Order: sequence, then C-alpha cells, then structure tokens
Amino acid sequence: MVNIKEILFHPIVFVLCLTLSNIFMTFAWYGHLKNFADRPWWIAVIVSWAIAFFEYLLQVPGNRIGHMFFNLGQLKIIQEVITLSVFIPFSILYMNEPFKLNYLWAGLCLLGAVYFMFRS
Repeated sequence: MVNIKEILFHPIVFVLCLTLSNIFMTFAWYGHLKNFADRPWWIAVIVSWAIAFFEYLLQVPGNRIGHMFFNLGQLKIIQEVITLSVFIPFSILYMNEPFKLNYLWAGLCLLGAVYFMFRS
C-alpha cells in the first residue's frame, strides 16, 4: 500500500517545490523588464508581488519538507543550484539574452559549493 505521507515528505518533492517556486520568483524579479518596461514601476511592483505570492506558496512548504532531510546550509546551496538552473534558460529563452561562458563558470563554482556543503 502506498503511504501518501512518504510521497509528500520526500526530498524529490522538496526539489520540485523549490524549482517551481524559483520559476515564479524569476518571473517576479525579472519578467517585468520585458513585459512591463513601458509601464510605471508601481504596476510592475504590484504584478511582481502577485507572482511572488505563488512563489511563497511553494517555497515555504518546500523548505519545510527539505529541512527534514538537509541542514540549513545544504538547503541554501540546493536553492542556489536550482536558481541558476532556472535563471539560465529563462535569460536565454525568455529574455533573449545570449549564452555566456560566465554561466558555465558560475555553475562550476556552485558544484564546488555543493561539494563543500555535502561532504561529511
């Protein structure tokens, strides 16, 4: 018999929640630069806050689930890896920015950070 609690409180659910949360966050932080560039800044703020609401609906439970398996430093570095993994495709595919080797170097630095956060 499948235990729903084991499914909901699983590290994969944590990563999924933070990934979806980060997609909302990235649009809230940067989407207005493309979609609301010709509007007053306060309209962009209101729209960004509305998007950020959905980010928090995923981020808070995601971090609570993640904290069952990881310490705070590990949670943070996982979040940073997810952030870069979401930001790069967003900047290239949505914002039409060119790919830069700096993304690769930043990713390699994050791999080093992951190593240090997860080593015994």
